[in-house]
Amino acid sequence: MRVAFVRVTVNEKKEGYNTSIWSVSVTGGEEPHQLTKGDHDTAPRWSPDGKFLLFLRATEKDGKPDPPQLSILPMAGGDSFSFTDLPKGAGNPVWAPDGKTIAFTSETNADDLAKQEKKKRKEEELKKAISENSPSPRTAGRSANKTKPTPKSASDATAKKAEPEGEHESDIRVITRAIYREDNEGYADPKHPQHIWIVAAPRNADEKVQPKQLTSGRFDEGSIVWSNDAPQVYFTSLRLDEPYYQLPRTELYSIPASGGQPTKLNSIDMEMNNLSLSPDGKQIAFIASTTQPINSYTQPDLWIVDLTPNAKPRNLTANFDFDVGDGVFGDNAAPRAGGVNSPLWTPDGHSLIEICGKEGKTILASFDVESSAETDLTHGNQAVLRFCAPADRSKIVYTLSSPTRINDLFISDRIGGEPRQLTHVNDALFSQLNLTDPEEISYKTFDGKTIQAWVQKPPDFNPTKKYPLILNIHGGPHAAYGYIFEHEFQWMAAKGYLVLYPNPRGSTTYGQDFGNIIQYHYPGDDYKDLMAGVDDVVRRGYVDDKKLGVTGGSGGGLLTNWVVGQTNRFAAAVSQRDIATWEAWWYSSDLTLFQPNWFKAPPFDDEQEFKARSPLTYIKNVKTPMMFILGEADYRTPPGAGGEQMFRALKFRKIPAVMVRFPNESHELSRSGQPWHRIERLQNIV
Repeated sequence: MRVAFVRVTVNEKKEGYNTSIWSVSVTGGEEPHQLTKGDHDTAPRWSPDGKFLLFLRATEKDGKPDPPQLSILPMAGGDSFSFTDLPKGAGNPVWAPDGKTIAFTSETNADDLAKQEKKKRKEEELKKAISENSPSPRTAGRSANKTKPTPKSASDATAKKAEPEGEHESDIRVITRAIYREDNEGYADPKHPQHIWIVAAPRNADEKVQPKQLTSGRFDEGSIVWSNDAPQVYFTSLRLDEPYYQLPRTELYSIPASGGQPTKLNSIDMEMNNLSLSPDGKQIAFIASTTQPINSYTQPDLWIVDLTPNAKPRNLTANFDFDVGDGVFGDNAAPRAGGVNSPLWTPDGHSLIEICGKEGKTILASFDVESSAETDLTHGNQAVLRFCAPADRSKIVYTLSSPTRINDLFISDRIGGEPRQLTHVNDALFSQLNLTDPEEISYKTFDGKTIQAWVQKPPDFNPTKKYPLILNIHGGPHAAYGYIFEHEFQWMAAKGYLVLYPNPRGSTTYGQDFGNIIQYHYPGDDYKDLMAGVDDVVRRGYVDDKKLGVTGGSGGGLLTNWVVGQTNRFAAAVSQRDIATWEAWWYSSDLTLFQPNWFKAPPFDDEQEFKARSPLTYIKNVKTPMMFILGEADYRTPPGAGGEQMFRALKFRKIPAVMVRFPNESHELSRSGQPWHRIERLQNIV
């Protein structure tokens, strides 16, 4: 038995990332083996009989990857091969239980296929014309001896005639929806909704197969799940053009794999994610958050719903006050290439396995389907990122990360058993580095709440010396730092800084009330939590309180801007991918606040509330020199709603300010931006 996994490396030019698929035996005792040779191979999926490995492969054209296509590697021997050629590519492949068919998603439509066929036909005509009019070797030799110019050959004329006629395709965008672009994805194209497709699984490269579009219409579909006997496919959708006018809802459908009209099974007043079919084929487990009451933050729960029309879903984790299907985050998880987790059913259908975020850790846990009782399956100061298991659930494999490990594969030979390490991907590199574990601290804040935080210290830390301190604030705001690898903190510590990274109120992994307490008060008391943390570390005696710095990205950038408007204790501040005025952000972000999650009303109905919670309102208080790190393709926190405003205001006031702009970078700059840009970002911060 082997495990397939995706390995991510920086490409030679350090301008992007390569992804390849590797495998390793579950018994250990051997080095991992590279299975695929492509530069952009992702999403490995074993066939049910284990004889084939399905994956996505994107090939490069003009230095950029084309849309990914379905590919297969026969495990008995032979090269891998791609077997789809869809203009918009393929994604989210799922084997049918019998291994004969594959369902997947694509945004390809009939016009795309017609244009592709037309282009291929013209290219063939051009090749044929050139071939028919090419000179023979004998005449070619005589022509080569001529000294005077010759008129254009017939092949030239034919080739020119065969070239595609100039067809102007408009590049303007006519937009009618409030959400019209997505960070890291680009502008939405309503003409290309994502649909469900199926294709027969080829056994070799000579076997030609034809993908078939299973669903149609103008709405996106996804979350493919096969029925156990494979005659039908379950999927999710929402038949609304502008869903942001109402609270999240998901419609569950089924459709025969042979084709036909989809049947609507249910409409659930939540956003369903990570669907998983029960062993008896009668239920689906999924991750979702309730929509009532309307919160700024609602913990995700583990749910089950019967596959009978209009069945009511049951919340397995209603009394489990931690995040299910989510956990702590670091700067090591992207670029994401291996897919997402879905709850794992035990073979008897009595339990479900999922990750959970618990007080700065991400663990694997088991939930009893009948009693909802929870059992921790992993322990220790670490984070489980991805997990999988064979059909009999005799073993479970997962990737573990810690403050001194990016991530590696581990296996438990039984559910809940002791983990055994299978890979040592970065051991050679890390043997040359002096990485250290952070110190976990906790402190009381102004209202008696306990705040969990960590201090990353320089490798040669001496408690009798004084060190500069950087307060690093996470974004979200509903997210969490914790026991996971953070390259940024290790790098800053290696440069001689102490790094304090706390989880103030609003952070996840501490329960529903702690997370949602900042609703309609963000920023606000979270600032007090941050300052209490700085005070606590300064009291320990090894901080130079004249050399305090503060930084953060996204929501952490917003809070960085807020901090310098409330206090002048920091010698420098670096605000990244930030927000300066909520009003400008409300109008320009790729997120909509049409529901009263963060504000009770839109800015034109509650101008004073938006102003009171916007850092720019307090710009006259700022004396701290500032730097702004901005991605020019950031649609989540557009520069015009953040750093550009702060920078201009500070320059007017003659406060030292620097703006560092990163071309073509989205909100994901720090996690999956170009490698050179990620390096330059860190260099500029420090």
